[in-house]
Amino acid sequence: MRYVTNLPYETKEEEHVTIPMSDGVRLSAHIWRPTSSDQEPVPAVLEYIPYRKRDLTAVRDSIHHPYLAGHGYACVRVDLRGTGDSEGVLRDEYLEREQADAEEVLAWLAEQPWCDGGTGMMGISWGAFAALQVAARRPPSLKAIAIASFTDDRHADDMHYMGGALLSDNLAEAGTMFAYGTCPPDPSVVGERWREMWHERLENTEPWVLEWLRHQRRDDYWRHASVCEDYTSVRCPVLASSGWADGYSNAVTRLLGNLDVPRKGLIGPWSHKFPHLGEPGPAIGYLQELVRWWDHWLKGVDNGVMDGPMLQAWMQDSVPPSTSYEERPGRWVGEPHWPSPHIRPVTHPLSRHTIGPAQDATASEAGAAMTVRSPLSVGQFAGKWASYNAPPDLPYDQREEDGGSLVFDSEPLTEPVEILGSPTVELDLSVSEPVALVAARLSDVSPDGAATRVSYGILNLTRRDSTESPEPLEPGRRYRATLPLNGVAQAFPPGHRIRLSLSTSYWPLAWPAPKPALLSVHEHSSTLTLPVRPVDEPDEVPSSPFGEPEGTPPLAMTQVTPPEERWDVRRDLIDYRSELDIVKDRGTVRFEDIGLEAGRRAHERYTAVADDFTSVGGETTWTMRFRRDDWDVRVVTQTRLTCDEADFFVDATLDAYEADRRVFSRTWNEKVPRDLL
Repeated sequence: MRYVTNLPYETKEEEHVTIPMSDGVRLSAHIWRPTSSDQEPVPAVLEYIPYRKRDLTAVRDSIHHPYLAGHGYACVRVDLRGTGDSEGVLRDEYLEREQADAEEVLAWLAEQPWCDGGTGMMGISWGAFAALQVAARRPPSLKAIAIASFTDDRHADDMHYMGGALLSDNLAEAGTMFAYGTCPPDPSVVGERWREMWHERLENTEPWVLEWLRHQRRDDYWRHASVCEDYTSVRCPVLASSGWADGYSNAVTRLLGNLDVPRKGLIGPWSHKFPHLGEPGPAIGYLQELVRWWDHWLKGVDNGVMDGPMLQAWMQDSVPPSTSYEERPGRWVGEPHWPSPHIRPVTHPLSRHTIGPAQDATASEAGAAMTVRSPLSVGQFAGKWASYNAPPDLPYDQREEDGGSLVFDSEPLTEPVEILGSPTVELDLSVSEPVALVAARLSDVSPDGAATRVSYGILNLTRRDSTESPEPLEPGRRYRATLPLNGVAQAFPPGHRIRLSLSTSYWPLAWPAPKPALLSVHEHSSTLTLPVRPVDEPDEVPSSPFGEPEGTPPLAMTQVTPPEERWDVRRDLIDYRSELDIVKDRGTVRFEDIGLEAGRRAHERYTAVADDFTSVGGETTWTMRFRRDDWDVRVVTQTRLTCDEADFFVDATLDAYEADRRVFSRTWNEKVPRDLL
């Protein structure tokens, strides 16, 4: 990244500005804005997240907020209610109160003498969710949003219930927020009230996984703030981006296809990162794109920002399987609209144990069913639902996974094939149990046999027709089920094969059914449909449409203790216990400007014994520590999720310490019935 110090506007910053809410709670904001805005008001751009502006996002914030401020914007970073230095308690994600607070923040910003009355919202992940959800409420000052790594469907396309199946990231993310939501504010900001504010958080927080497990169906809890329920509610322009390695690769194209506002889409090879910090690379000059976006929609500059293709996407070249990539080779392609006139669905029957030539998918109903009952080991090399690229968390060589799966291969390709969009599997199937899932994986198989996963999808078959009203399966009865895979742009070279693999387990990425099920697939009446983009189609974008990543110099920080990353798969062939052990330890860092040391350590462990589907368990442990002079506080949270055939069991602890003295402790032991899951 190129760090820039010579910007068009001289800026100033206010590190702790309180914004009053209508119920008396005050939120804490960090504001960067042009010095000249005291005399010449500017638009305001809000980022609204729960991840602690004072310390844990301070370095990242220092790269992009001063940069945008230096181009003529008041950039405002607000801690959500109950997080960082804001008052109150954060009780769950995306609640009505959270969105009402955001509307009040926008109204407050629009009224400030240094603001010209126009606002925008930006962010990644939670910040992008917030911007899209608030845009659907149409606050009068909000003129445009720019969002990265988000979804419009909270139930099926977030970390909760992919295809109606419970994701392990449901537990992992709940563990993350259990830790972040119980950390104290900084006494140097809020003063002597810090302990009172901290204990209010500690006493009023419960593990969010409990609430998420109480809503296993798509109900009003998930419909709230899911913009897909009413796309017409969004009336402002939207710049939407994500990455193919992220868990949120689908929402960009859904917004492009369903919104009726000025909109642009951008999908790179990235994991869960801002495009200017994108990993795997290449990262792009995203902040320059944001300046153009805000200049047009907040300042009325006629700069051609809406010219060119509606969607720009990174067409990924073939690569060997790896859990991490520094760069993904490929090229930028552009689509004038979405759905694109360049993309045509090509349907392949799964006949003769191979992906056959494109033909009428209903031409043949003959042939016996193929069967599989997958072991729990299928999924140990699946990587994370959403990659963060640290520790290395992308899927590894799929050949071991394929050993417990039904596998359908194409013939070696005689010419290149490129796809852009979401592949779809249509299955004619039966199962032996009333509750079962199927996981589908699309892989690029090289001539030496190595299999690189390109995309995947999961479907809880009890929800094949409805996630609102699931129904148990009748063992032995034939059903048709449609399984969409995650969107992707991928080039398959000549000599390679395209592989579809089907399994009845995908642990620990997805929670298994109560019992192992025998899946029977009638191959002659089952199909794979690929969204093929002809290789001779013009790319419609320059070879390098984006500049080099830029930002302002990051905040000074010293690494006091080293970070640790670990991703271990273990199997004990005596007691048949398998384990995935993940450590994400940021070490301890010192923020030199405020004299604060902060440490974060997350430890996830997923276990199973043999093929006992009720033996699976997940555990997430977080330690958060903050220290300055004689102020030394620590929060330790642990959440464990286990099950039997009828119920889920949640066992959790929350401990808080001042120095080495425990000042708060609480334990939860709860049971939640399984609902056809």
